Amino acid sequence: MNDLVRQHTALSESDLEWLHLLVSEWQLLSDLSFADLVLWVPTRDGTRYVSVAQMRPNTGPTSYQDDMVGHLVPRGRRPLLDAALDEGRIVREGDPEWREEVPVRVESIPVRREGRVLGVIARNTNLLTVRTPSRLELTYLQSASDLAQMIAAGAFPFPGQQVDMDASPRAGDGLIRLDADGVVQYASPNALSAYHRLGLAADLVGQHLGQITAELAPSRGPVDEALVKLASGYAPRETEVEGNGGVIQLRAIPLKPKGPRIGSLVLLRDVTELRRRERELITKDATIREIHHRVKNNLQTVAALLRLQARRMDSVRGREALNEAVRRVGSIAIVHETLSQNLDERVEFDDIADRVIAMVAEISPGKVECRRTGRFGILDAEVATPLSMVLTEVLQNALEHAFPQDGHGSLEVSAVRGGLRPGAGRLLITVQDDGRGLPEGFDPQSAGNLGLQIVRTLVEGELGGTFDMLPVPAPDRGTRVVLDIPLQAEKEKR
Repeated sequence: MNDLVRQHTALSESDLEWLHLLVSEWQLLSDLSFADLVLWVPTRDGTRYVSVAQMRPNTGPTSYQDDMVGHLVPRGRRPLLDAALDEGRIVREGDPEWREEVPVRVESIPVRREGRVLGVIARNTNLLTVRTPSRLELTYLQSASDLAQMIAAGAFPFPGQQVDMDASPRAGDGLIRLDADGVVQYASPNALSAYHRLGLAADLVGQHLGQITAELAPSRGPVDEALVKLASGYAPRETEVEGNGGVIQLRAIPLKPKGPRIGSLVLLRDVTELRRRERELITKDATIREIHHRVKNNLQTVAALLRLQARRMDSVRGREALNEAVRRVGSIAIVHETLSQNLDERVEFDDIADRVIAMVAEISPGKVECRRTGRFGILDAEVATPLSMVLTEVLQNALEHAFPQDGHGSLEVSAVRGGLRPGAGRLLITVQDDGRGLPEGFDPQSAGNLGLQIVRTLVEGELGGTFDMLPVPAPDRGTRVVLDIPLQAEKEKR
């Protein structure tokens, strides 16, 4: 709609916003009218109309099988559009049109904003299935007529009341028509069922909806006056009412076809099961987060016990082995701590990588500069947990073996999305140091070092990736570790 309005018309941005607000609301008018709606706007030179939006009813057959958006019609071909635009009134004159052997009643509703007519809504009703209307259909049609008059007068839609059509109740979910005092004149079967869900034992017709609603909603103090006014339809508002184990969503629409409020429409939907499932999901999420939190605490306790044991060890090798175990446990604890703060099983791994780098850097504080470049991005927990251990082992191995005792140097971790095959769902990680380099004849695939065995097992077995250690090309020196890992989306395809 933005492109069509800006390309063909002279409407301002504020006028365009008004049309967007109208289109967000007009599903209600289409359903109450049992009719298709097409929004026509005059072109910049005034010689044609362009259709910028279309809506089909959920309550009846469509009049248009084809998409009308983008069509251009010369002025004069559709007299009802001309009359509505020029005279600023709803035009219903004329005999039904025949489209593909289907009789269609055509009406035109001017769209007014701040005294100016911006365009015209063509309301097209398929008359093929016309029958004697029921009380429900008569109420729908009367309400549609009131809304159409409000659109023609510039009183609908309501400014500042943008509606989420996916979440807001629709006419078919439940409809109540109130008089000016808030007394129910008509309640659809779905609306009555929803109030029975709240605990109402009587009929709604003749009752004051605001007072009935406030009585059904549990309250420890005085009656909620705001709820009484909202359910009475004095202002355009939405709320939810809970009582007797049921939850209904209410939306009030004041009806002012000729200025003063003559009554209101209340749309409502029974959302009891929806809210129950949402609460179950919230409880599940909270339980999962609590589990991650407790796992993190337990791992930190294990790390603290290992650290205490290491301090009591006389053997240097035994103490170093326990300190390595502390870092391994700590890397897993970092992942669980991050997961305990999220609503899903996905983590921003850059923060985890930075914390792992800082933890391992304590081996040689102030002597080796450790830094990260690139972004790991968001990873699934199934990838993040083993990857944190792999990163810990690789960094730990580099700091212990690449630099001489009391030596200085640098260590860089880089991450690139795409891996060795650009465009693939992979992650390429490079860990490079400027240390002494690999020993002569060193084979990373057969080395017996425990840390490298852990890396090979996790990368190749659990992550389904590749692992290699290479000397840095001359004239530089050092070692480069390359990890190419498929992300979860690619692992699931295999």
